[in-house]
Amino acid sequence: MRRPAYTNDISKKSSLGHALRCITKWLLILLLTLLVGLCAYFGARGYSLYSQAAQEKSVADMAQDIRANPGYIELGMLPQTYLDAVVSVEDHRFYLHPGFDIFATARALFNDLRAGAIVEGGSTITQQLAKNEFFTQEQVIERKIAEVFMAFDIERQLSKEDILELYVNSIYFGDGYYGIAEACTGYLGKNPQDMLDWESVLLAGVPNAPSAYAPTQNFDLACQRQRQVLARMVKYNALTDEEANAIIAQTPTSLPA
Repeated sequence: MRRPAYTNDISKKSSLGHALRCITKWLLILLLTLLVGLCAYFGARGYSLYSQAAQEKSVADMAQDIRANPGYIELGMLPQTYLDAVVSVEDHRFYLHPGFDIFATARALFNDLRAGAIVEGGSTITQQLAKNEFFTQEQVIERKIAEVFMAFDIERQLSKEDILELYVNSIYFGDGYYGIAEACTGYLGKNPQDMLDWESVLLAGVPNAPSAYAPTQNFDLACQRQRQVLARMVKYNALTDEEANAIIAQTPTSLPA
C-alpha cells in the first residue's frame, strides 16, 4: 500500500531534525574542547611566567625592596579616610578574598564585553601589587594569569595590612611620585599623616590614571575623580552621604600653593 505524502514529509522533517541535533551537539563538543584547550594553553604559559618571576624575586625580597624606599610610611601613620578611600575605590572586597576576586573579575568582563573595550580591570589590590612589582604592564592573557598565581603567593605570605601598606607605598601617582609619601609631599607640601579628608580622598583616586588625575595636570578632573571615590565610599558604607558632602564642601577650587 502506498504511504501518504504527509507521512513522508514527517519522516523527512524528523530525519532533518535529528541531523541538526547531531550537528549542534558536535559543534558544542568542538567549542568546549577548543575552550578547554585555550584555557590549558594560556594557563600553562601564565604559570611559566609566574614561575620565572618567582625564581627571580621572592615575595619577601619584594616587600624588603619597597620598605627600603626613603619615605616609606607604616599603615598606622596614614589617615583612616585615606585607607578607606583606597579600599573602596580599588578593591572593596579586599579583606574578604584570597587575592583574586571572581565576582569583580566577572563584573569587569561583562562590562568590557558590553562596552566592546577594556573599561574595567577587575584586579584586586593584591593583583595590582603583583603586577607592579613582578611583571610588565602589557595587557596579555598569560600575564593576567601569572598575576593571579603571584597574588595567591603574596596572600599566603603576608597579612592584609602588610599588602595594603606595601601597595600604597609603591603605586605611581604621576609627576614622578611613587608612594603616598612622595605624592603627599609633592602635591600637597605635607606629610601623609597630616592630610585633610578632602586631600586623602583626592589622592586615593589619582593612581587609577595618574597622567589624567594628577592634581597639577588638571585639578578639575582630579576633583571629578574625587567625587567618584566618595560615591564608592558611600556605596560601601565607609562614609555617609552627609560626610561625603562635607568633604566636597571642604575641597578648594584649585590646588593650594
